[in-house]
Amino acid sequence: MTIHIGAKPGEIAETVLMPGDPLRAKWAAEQFLEDAVCVNQVRGMLGYTGTFRGAKVTIHGSGMGMASLSIYANELIRDYGARTLIRVGSAGAMQPQIGLRDIVLAQCCTTITTPSRGCFREVNFAPCADYGLLSAAHRAATGQGVRVHVGNIYSSDVFYDERPDLNETMQRHGVLCVEMEAAELYTVAARHRARALAVLTISDHLLTRDALPSQDREQSFGEMIKIALEAAFDT
Repeated sequence: MTIHIGAKPGEIAETVLMPGDPLRAKWAAEQFLEDAVCVNQVRGMLGYTGTFRGAKVTIHGSGMGMASLSIYANELIRDYGARTLIRVGSAGAMQPQIGLRDIVLAQCCTTITTPSRGCFREVNFAPCADYGLLSAAHRAATGQGVRVHVGNIYSSDVFYDERPDLNETMQRHGVLCVEMEAAELYTVAARHRARALAVLTISDHLLTRDALPSQDREQSFGEMIKIALEAAFDT
């Protein structure tokens, strides 16, 4: 057990999917894992472990924002031996060629700051995905006939952004979408020599102001989970 995770030794798999919403973790475990068991309820941050095609998998909430994710990613890796961590979550599109329900695979992350920023002092560390996971996820997405985009994303440390000029700069430099967790996940994974990837569903569009209704969000989330699971165990 750790301060934030109540799982016993051996109850967390080496492969962990991390949605932000703990209730999405519950839904995904019930939909995609066999024999799923709840292994964490501390502070309402639900985690479930089961199997996917015979392989042990944990689906554990991360909470919103990099500060929250950093706590869980560090403890999952350091205290429970997680070696593959895949963020599965929603994002807002920043480019016109990206549509609602499209999948974005985060090759690298742009950010102003992360909880790990102090480690690097004057260095601007570039958080990037594990290439094996990235290429496997792209194969899985194209195999499922899903519209997929690969590239740079923006991990913001705020939800209610007061910097429209910053969004314009990101768009001008080809940043695909904005979310709130991936940069810190990639940084923590790099520190501990673990594999990390963010598989994101476009739920909102910053240019058109379009947004998915709740039912479509759930269906699209399912596609994202399939891609993440396929990528994790691609051989």
